[in-house]
Amino acid sequence: MAALGRQVLDWQLLVRPTWACLARRTSHPPEQRRTTASLRKPTTASGGASLEAFSAGPRDRVQDPRRRTRPVQCRPEKRSTPVDSGSLELEKVISSLLDMGFTDAHLKDLLGILPGPNPQQWLDIVSELILLGLNPEPACVVLKKSPQLLKLPVTQMKKRSSYLRKLGLEEGKLRRVLHHCPEVFTMHQRDIDDIVRLLKEKCLFTTQQVTEILHRCPGVLREDPRELEYKFQYAYFRMGVKHLDIVRTDFLQYSVNKIKQRHIYLERLGRYQTPDKKGQTQVTNPLLKDILRVSEAEFLSKTACSSAEEFEVFKKLLAREEEEEEEEEEEEEEPESASEDKD
Repeated sequence: MAALGRQVLDWQLLVRPTWACLARRTSHPPEQRRTTASLRKPTTASGGASLEAFSAGPRDRVQDPRRRTRPVQCRPEKRSTPVDSGSLELEKVISSLLDMGFTDAHLKDLLGILPGPNPQQWLDIVSELILLGLNPEPACVVLKKSPQLLKLPVTQMKKRSSYLRKLGLEEGKLRRVLHHCPEVFTMHQRDIDDIVRLLKEKCLFTTQQVTEILHRCPGVLREDPRELEYKFQYAYFRMGVKHLDIVRTDFLQYSVNKIKQRHIYLERLGRYQTPDKKGQTQVTNPLLKDILRVSEAEFLSKTACSSAEEFEVFKKLLAREEEEEEEEEEEEEEPESASEDKD
């Protein structure tokens, strides 16, 4: 009996921890049991059907697919490019030039020389040239020769045009002046006045003759007044050429060096003689156009009847003579200046 009692006691000791373990595994706290019960509680839908709704916590809540929304992707706004007013103005100017008769080749040339960012001023200057009687081709030539014209204020160009018209240079004559001497619009007013005054007062040309000189020889406007006066005196006193012939033959457009070389060469060959007071000569002088207006080869073959080698030797000798004369003049001036200082 004692042995049987010990076996029962050992069995109870073994069973007690097993039940305790099972109790710990299956037992829940009261709050958790209520939650579990609520999960199993049937829910009745509006249609009467019984559904088991599982109430999950905030982290486990399932979102209704119909309420899902994708993140809105904001597309970047297209920024409007600011309009380049300069480009629009240039396009208008080009369109106006095409309407005036300028070709694509003319526009290419003009765009290559246009200065500064003021297309409207370019258009005003070109329009003024067209009003003066220039066609697109001559206008491009003038602007290539003197691109400074495009920088002029339009008012200054109109004022200069009015002044030249008062000198008798109307549209036709003014067109030639502008073609050969575009600087006439950029020169100082006093420089033009000095040339006009010289021709009238010292050279004694009439007003009409001055107009013809400016028309036929516009390059005189660029010359030094003293050199221009010397050229006239050489023609009038040394060669015996009268005012009317100076105008008709465009004498003043040639350089002093060319005039002296050809005149003195003919003179030393005995083919030219200065007329006396009555305008008479012992030889028949060649015409001025055959002396100055022809090429050097034609001058030598037809007028001088000489060779190019002889003419080259003569030009060197003449240059040496002129240098010696200048040295003598300087030596004569030095004693005079020294005596003036002593006084």
